Amino acid sequence: MAPHARFRFRSAEALLAEARRLGLDIPYKEDLSVLSEKAGLAGRELPNRLAVLPMEGADADSVGGPSERTRRRYRRYAAGGAGLIWVEATAVRPDGRSNPRQLYLTESTVGSFAKLVDETRAAAQKEWGGAHRPLLILQLTHSGRFSKPEGTPRPRIIQHNPHLDPLHGLPPDHPLVPDGELESIRDDFVEAADLASSAGFDGVDIKACHGYLVSETLAAHDREDSRYGGPFENRVRLLLETVRSVREETPGRLVTCRLSATDLVPFPFGFGMDPDAPNAVDLAEPKALVAQLAKAGVRFLALSLGIPAWKPHYGRPFDRPVPEGRVPDEHPLEGVARHLRIASEIQLAAPQIAVIGAGYSWLRAYGPAVGAAMVAAGRTAVIGFGRGALAYPDFAVDLARDGRFDPKQVCTTCSLCSHLLRRQERVGCVVRDPLYKSAAAAARKGA
Repeated sequence: MAPHARFRFRSAEALLAEARRLGLDIPYKEDLSVLSEKAGLAGRELPNRLAVLPMEGADADSVGGPSERTRRRYRRYAAGGAGLIWVEATAVRPDGRSNPRQLYLTESTVGSFAKLVDETRAAAQKEWGGAHRPLLILQLTHSGRFSKPEGTPRPRIIQHNPHLDPLHGLPPDHPLVPDGELESIRDDFVEAADLASSAGFDGVDIKACHGYLVSETLAAHDREDSRYGGPFENRVRLLLETVRSVREETPGRLVTCRLSATDLVPFPFGFGMDPDAPNAVDLAEPKALVAQLAKAGVRFLALSLGIPAWKPHYGRPFDRPVPEGRVPDEHPLEGVARHLRIASEIQLAAPQIAVIGAGYSWLRAYGPAVGAAMVAAGRTAVIGFGRGALAYPDFAVDLARDGRFDPKQVCTTCSLCSHLLRRQERVGCVVRDPLYKSAAAAARKGA
């Protein structure tokens, strides 16, 4: 039995009773209509307040373009009705790919990305009609210390980190990415954003979460004699420079980021942590960064938490870890409540920015009611599903048609999609998607 299988609640009352027992703030609203309302976002109109968050499929073609399997995933999301579709991490240069089949946007692949955009929009129009136009955001990334462009680790690190270096057995003299190369990477983001605009995306995300390269600069307290480390204004420089440069290069497109509001790695090796209590979260710097992003023209962002390669339960509360993974000490509801609390704090501190919140997938069929309560209270603007959408791409259409999620279609938080990605296999839901059920036995091996 999964470690937390007994917490798969049979009723909303049982869920809320458990939250009260644990002393957690889990809001709940039975009227879900707010999620189906149209919403203004950075001058654009979303058909609803439901988002698909980026989940890598590791199924690019041989040159990094979207394959038929990739396009199938996004056609399903579009037909499923989500108002915002956040397309998965796409590398801006070859040494920054997280696996050999990660998407990679170049002059030679921009045509296949345009095909992805066209097919996604066509699927939405066919199912919903011309008035339903989902916003398409492409996530741009450099994987930094988690780069595996040929399938084996090729870490590019910003600073040494005693919590993360052991993941790849990095020696103390492993070189840091120099400032000059960071400036070159910044320019690669800008070039990729221009290509994304040519492909037809509404905007791009400068990925700043989960310990990847831009994210790691935010935590580079110990990076000395660098424009991109040490004091706060240096650590946020790469992200802000990139955002400003993208806005200048593609003025008609949106620019945003998916931000880890806190890494939950002890200070001074994590962002959003308390210098006086190294294991405690401190949102002072994340709030200051969000204010700077707003000044730079960012009008919405997606929040996440933690570094999945280190402690995955912070970002994705689960019932079952990946095979051979560690079972966390905390109840999954504690992880959900952390997501909700931090999203609320960021949203209330920056009302000029629309926050897309996460952490709802573990709640299964009760996720919409918790999300509706968050939106109705002004604690978040849009609710997002990552692995939940991978399992259940029709979640938005079922909510609009039936007023609820189908309990037989929701994510089971079994972590097998994460396991497939770690094994660099093509990623899908082995529980719900017939295309991937043949991978179930292999994925469960060793579980």
